[in-house]
Amino acid sequence: MSTYEIGGRTFTSRLLVGSGKYPSFAVMRDSLEASGTEIVTVAVRRVDLEDDSSEGFWAHFDKEKYTMLPNTAGCYDVKSAVTTARLAREATGSDFVKVEVIGDEDTLFPDNEGLLEACRILLDDGFIVLPYCIDDPVICKKLEQLGCHAVMPLAAPIGSGLGIRNPYNLRIILEQVSVPVIVDAGVGTASDAAVAMELGAAAVLMQTAIAGADDPVKMARAMNLAVESGRLAYEAGRIPMKLYATASSPLAGVIGS
Repeated sequence: MSTYEIGGRTFTSRLLVGSGKYPSFAVMRDSLEASGTEIVTVAVRRVDLEDDSSEGFWAHFDKEKYTMLPNTAGCYDVKSAVTTARLAREATGSDFVKVEVIGDEDTLFPDNEGLLEACRILLDDGFIVLPYCIDDPVICKKLEQLGCHAVMPLAAPIGSGLGIRNPYNLRIILEQVSVPVIVDAGVGTASDAAVAMELGAAAVLMQTAIAGADDPVKMARAMNLAVESGRLAYEAGRIPMKLYATASSPLAGVIGS
């Protein structure tokens, strides 16, 4: 599968996976392996990164294999998002950060103004910034102009499993933004991931769809295959949609004609 770049680093896997909500760290480890991911998000406010015991997070996370993407999940204002990102860099050594500034407790939709301000500060701090944002072409363009290294528009509310609710907005974003577009939030099953990739997204990020499945490891494998097949279909170029039938076999030289 073709590669893509974020912040000067090249990646092959187009599936980003979260590290939370699994039944156990062991299941997390096996799911990450099955997913084939190279980038793993970590909610630094919800994981004890100081626990280096045999039962802790670090005992089940391969620092050499995965690029860690700390996120500012649970932050509802600029100050807490920036502080969390800075603490995450100190704790993990990673310059990558997924920036979340939540504006509504029920929908967990982002606060656009707060997100822009937090990203501006973190870019000045030298972070590789990947903002979680609404599926709005205008805010995505503003984030790109600010200097963000990717944009991460939601497909549906976080953890909803509703799949891609507005493919038309995503298509516009993909046409207008030149940095990688990573579809984030709302994926429920493998077909959702495939659709995102067929639209032309650089990658898909998910957590609940895998961690919340009856069999997270099996779902991780399914998502791996879906992302790969969706990307291949996008690169291959689908046939145009038509209202009427077109014969699948050529008519020239047909017997009796």
